[in-house]
Amino acid sequence: MRSTLLTELLTERSRPRVVARWPHAHWLAVGTVCLGAFLGQLDASIASLVFPTLEREFQAGFAAVEWVSLAYLLVLVALLAPVGRLSDLVGRKTVYLGGFGVFALASLGAGCAGSLGLLIACRAVQAVGAAMMQANSVALVARGVPTRAMRTALGIQAAAQALGLALGPTLGGLLVTHASWRWVFWVNVPVGLLGIVAGRYLLPRTKGCPGPEPAAPGERRFDLLGLVLLAGASTSLLLGLSAASGLPLPGWAVAALLLLAAGLTLALARQEQRADRPIIAPGLVNTPGIRAGLGLALIGYLLLFCPLVLGPVLLTGAGLPVAGAGMVITALPAAFAVAATAGGLLLPRAWPDTARCRLGAAVAALGLGLLAALPVAPWSWVPALAVTGYGLGLLLPANNALVMRAIPAGSSAVGGGMVSMVRSLGTALGIALPVLGVHLGGHGGGGRGVLVLLVGVAAGAAWLADVKKGARGAARRADGDGGRLPDSRSSSRP
Repeated sequence: MRSTLLTELLTERSRPRVVARWPHAHWLAVGTVCLGAFLGQLDASIASLVFPTLEREFQAGFAAVEWVSLAYLLVLVALLAPVGRLSDLVGRKTVYLGGFGVFALASLGAGCAGSLGLLIACRAVQAVGAAMMQANSVALVARGVPTRAMRTALGIQAAAQALGLALGPTLGGLLVTHASWRWVFWVNVPVGLLGIVAGRYLLPRTKGCPGPEPAAPGERRFDLLGLVLLAGASTSLLLGLSAASGLPLPGWAVAALLLLAAGLTLALARQEQRADRPIIAPGLVNTPGIRAGLGLALIGYLLLFCPLVLGPVLLTGAGLPVAGAGMVITALPAAFAVAATAGGLLLPRAWPDTARCRLGAAVAALGLGLLAALPVAPWSWVPALAVTGYGLGLLLPANNALVMRAIPAGSSAVGGGMVSMVRSLGTALGIALPVLGVHLGGHGGGGRGVLVLLVGVAAGAAWLADVKKGARGAARRADGDGGRLPDSRSSSRP
């Protein structure tokens, strides 16, 4: 009985024929993936709104309450790559739909939590579900749409993320004010159930699609040591940065955590070189175009989240109400969504994605430069944030498209997982850097210093944007399966 249930859960079902035969069915699949992208970013941005309420509810300090977000982020970063590897073996659709279920159940538990410890534990389980979705979202889009539509599809997915990011603070404030902090988590439950139903009928089957040759039994052993090293390295890094930003830890502990993160990263690199089935495929990471694309994804989300965290601090410090600061900050994700979906219409159709990446990074650098130079006020920050968001909306979808085209079809889930992993690391650094800057230099000088640093980072991203050179052929050789690249996919897969 137990074996039958497990087999049923791991069996991917084809879409109904009427859906599979529709010429535009791939857009239904994109819409389903966007639902998960929206939910993940909504939850990421909505949770911070409940911190003051949780401090009062559980009689806890901010250092304890912040683990509601920190636990989620740490588990997410650690699991994205291994879940991507697991999805290659089990099936992307199966793991993706399971992620919706885990996320919905954990959200229900988080809303019912009677203690801060239980809430943090539920948030960690939420991150497991989020990893199952995020590790497969890019791969599902890349494998489910024709090559000609991939850039647009990835742009729509990025717009769904931006929409969730933009609505999170507003929705969270309304729920906390007019209902209860528990509804901040309960709101995820109906969205998760809708995602399961939509994915069952609208996502194409992925198990049995062209991929790597079957591996020998010894090669399918899961890289547990790699997972432990990855989790330890990311945890040590984020804890070290958090401690340097004001957590009650001595200075030697900060140094020890950062040294530990560096040592574990080196150990992880060595482990992945000799593992049979590494969770982070060294051949893909060592491919110049893919490596540059992953670095660009990390930088892009660092540039996206820094202003979102730093902006409210500076704007409220200048006398703007919290609600007004939220409306000003919305200019960034709103412009991001516009550029990700329709920004390319203003560019020549023949422009390659590398040129779009380079232009997007340059535009983002211009917007960040305006933020650093102009007074902190709505009249100056709204257009500057819009310019920054527009540049990032050009940069990130084009970069994702380049990376996914360069990764062999049989490793698309692993590649998508690595893209999501560096995106989450960029998000984490984008949250940690403003807090560190303000802690060290105060609201005024520290905030300006962070913005000046971001201008330099964006300028470096413009140089790094040439990610296409040599990526396709090298990625095929590095993966070792000789399989087709994603160019040959079809939207009519059942």
